[in-house]
Amino acid sequence: MGCAATIRKTKLALVIPNLRWGFEGPASCLWHFFPYNMCLLAAMVEAICDVDIIDAYGHDMTDEQLAAALTASAPTVVGITVSMDQCAPSGHHAAALAKSTLPHAIVVMGGVYPTMNARAVVEDTNVDFAVVGEGEYVFRALLEHLRGEGPLPEKGICYRRDGALVDTGRADFIEDLDGLPLPAYHLVDIGKYMNSASRKSVDAPPAYPYARILTSRGCPQDCVFCQVRSISGRKYRPRSAENVLDEIAWLKDTYGVRCLYFDDDNLYTDRKRARAIFQGMVDRGLVMPWVSISTAVFRLDESLVDLMRVSGCRYIDIAIESGSDRVLKEIIRKPIDYGHAKAMVARARQQGIYVAANFIVGFPTETWDEILQTIRFAEELDADYVKIFVAIPLRHTRLWELCERENAFKQCFSESGVKWNTGQIETKDFSSADLTILRAYEWDRINFADPAKRERTAQVMGVTQDELLSIRRDTLRAALDVIRNSPA
Repeated sequence: MGCAATIRKTKLALVIPNLRWGFEGPASCLWHFFPYNMCLLAAMVEAICDVDIIDAYGHDMTDEQLAAALTASAPTVVGITVSMDQCAPSGHHAAALAKSTLPHAIVVMGGVYPTMNARAVVEDTNVDFAVVGEGEYVFRALLEHLRGEGPLPEKGICYRRDGALVDTGRADFIEDLDGLPLPAYHLVDIGKYMNSASRKSVDAPPAYPYARILTSRGCPQDCVFCQVRSISGRKYRPRSAENVLDEIAWLKDTYGVRCLYFDDDNLYTDRKRARAIFQGMVDRGLVMPWVSISTAVFRLDESLVDLMRVSGCRYIDIAIESGSDRVLKEIIRKPIDYGHAKAMVARARQQGIYVAANFIVGFPTETWDEILQTIRFAEELDADYVKIFVAIPLRHTRLWELCERENAFKQCFSESGVKWNTGQIETKDFSSADLTILRAYEWDRINFADPAKRERTAQVMGVTQDELLSIRRDTLRAALDVIRNSPA
């Protein structure tokens, strides 16, 4: 489209695509998409336009149902979020549906995928603009431009003009996160999200209703596999402790929230601030069960762990990544001290906090013996639960560059139809099939050999022992199915 198009009266539909459109069957996509980001974006623009939020994923919509919802909304602008590269097909599918249903609507795509792949996004003629980077202010400025009330944003968009691609680069990172509004949860049936989880897992909410909260952006670490530094930058940008506590109080008072998920990549980077948040929860009567999905174990100390428990912490997920010192230091570049990690796991478990630990295997140059070192340390760590992942190369990461240098991409990686539930890296030391079987069977052995741990895990997941056994069997069978159905 030409950038001179103007819409005097703006009606906006924000669309969460049905992520299942890009995966092999519903069992392959089990995320519970809490609409925090979409509702935050809506809060930024609802003063200048009418907003509908259409969650095709949460309602498992068909093409026909999404088309009907768009027709009923009759927006002049359709905003589509795509949160991961892996979900790109669902985003493009939603854009095609939007254009075929509403040919004159302007389609804007934002999120992680457009931020990392803006030019590829706007090569799709169903997409008029890609928002590149943090979109709260950029998207509002774009809507104002489309209303004829200002110029196009100078940064943060990619689009076509007279057949040529225009890429203005990434939007500036938002420094004052306290200045962002509270998410517009009144625009969705928020109870549907706060009172349900997508599956039985150890990180399921320990109480309902629950809410997710993000208290900072940016990551000072440089992990080989992670896009976060490219998405949010290396500079750590926290909200103030008081601002975070005000949001928690609002969630409790307005929606009766009884459980929190801290979704930060780096909640503990500023330990003084982290302590202020947890102590503030105690002082302001906001103690409730809470979960920390990404917990930097190297930022923890005993007194901080103790305060976390007092403020309500029930579950932490720590990322160790590798049991091989060489892999950890030379490839991943994560400052893990194995002795300190063991001590923090022991302290957290002693305090009654359920601890899950993440490990990744299958890096280029990693040997089979180093993979086995990781498996051994995963067992020695003595966490309540161990998750073993296969390394997945994402664009704009050092892992992608390492795969290119080492010629380690699986042969079929660039072909259409690549499945993201199996490894895409292969070397002389391992195949993706080797890793698929290893991670499934070692996950089962490490997590369920001890009857006491097995019992506690069943309690945390909210299942019976028979149900847990069924989950274990299904996981092992799924691994075998992946191997049978994967491209050679």
